[in-house]
Amino acid sequence: MARTGAEFDDPRLTLAGLLIEAHAGVIAELGAVHAAHGLAGTDFDALIRLARSPGRRLRMCDLAAQMALSNSGITRIVDRLERRQLVRREVPPGDRRSFQVALTSAGHDLLRADVPPLLDAIQRSLIDPLTPHQLSALTDGLRAVRDAVRPAAATVSGEARP
Repeated sequence: MARTGAEFDDPRLTLAGLLIEAHAGVIAELGAVHAAHGLAGTDFDALIRLARSPGRRLRMCDLAAQMALSNSGITRIVDRLERRQLVRREVPPGDRRSFQVALTSAGHDLLRADVPPLLDAIQRSLIDPLTPHQLSALTDGLRAVRDAVRPAAATVSGEARP
């Protein structure tokens, strides 16, 4: 007897599939903007986190935690950004065991060039297709999912929790 495939017609699979497809599409749109400025998405992620941090700097371990990367993963990204003089490593006062990563003026300038077209791409791919109600619900829903799968993310990033 032939199977109808009904056992695979679960709305949970549809939901996960839609999220994955939407993610891939949005990442492709944003990636094209970053590529036009010589950045990978992970490069932008590191730079924007530094730009939004006090003093435009973070300890390496905090940057790794915010980006959900291993120590070796964040080291590779910081090495690449440092070679381009977009960030610099610093030894924080009173703690010679760790490093801070600081955004340089060149890194700040590159972000200033990347962000306006990035915001346009975000508007086109994430905001324009939705009604204000859908956008609010999506934002709330994504925050709830993020908090469930990465409970420390909001705390690490300094995001206010309700």
